[in-house]
Amino acid sequence: MVVRKFPRFPVSAPSTLVQQDKLRYNALVKDLSLKGCRLESTLRPFTGMQVELFLQVEADATPIHISKATVRWSGSRGIGVEFRTIEAPEQERLKQIVERLSITAGQALVVPKGGLQKI
Repeated sequence: MVVRKFPRFPVSAPSTLVQQDKLRYNALVKDLSLKGCRLESTLRPFTGMQVELFLQVEADATPIHISKATVRWSGSRGIGVEFRTIEAPEQERLKQIVERLSITAGQALVVPKGGLQKI
């Protein structure tokens, strides 16, 4: 069993993944945490690749903009992305969504000591 600092919660949400050269790819977020996500896309990135994300977790809301993210792994199960830079209002929206997902999953969300300022 993998122990994570930021637990992941299942979700199925459309998103847009943007490469540094501004090419856009459709993606589907499969799980989400405060610090990253797993998604599926036609893009086959390399580990360490820098991307930008727009997560459409709530159908009627503006997508959450993750201005800087790093691909941590890529394979048959999708793409693992770590969020590196999120503006404060977007970070708060993400926190609220992950809190709701944690309730749905029946798990308590625990924000690490020191909060999320380092995201």
